[in-house]
Amino acid sequence: MTLFDAMGGADFVLIDDVVFETEYLRVPDEHTHADDVVLEAKNGEVEVALTRSDVDGALHLGDGVYRLASGHRLRFLSTATIH
Repeated sequence: MTLFDAMGGADFVLIDDVVFETEYLRVPDEHTHADDVVLEAKNGEVEVALTRSDVDGALHLGDGVYRLASGHRLRFLSTATIH
């Protein structure tokens, strides 16, 4: 699974063991440029924005965890629905 597959529909993103709620999420495609924002997330007053160039080349570490070139670790999470 690629990082882009994991991003799809995620409600939360775990960044370096801190949970952020996704506010904007765009799975990159052939029309996405390096400086286009693909993720905006918030934890209280802390806001994070990542561009296509930030996430390109992410290394899958296993168990849904990816390491960016910057060294930050990401894991995308979705809310479970129980019927």
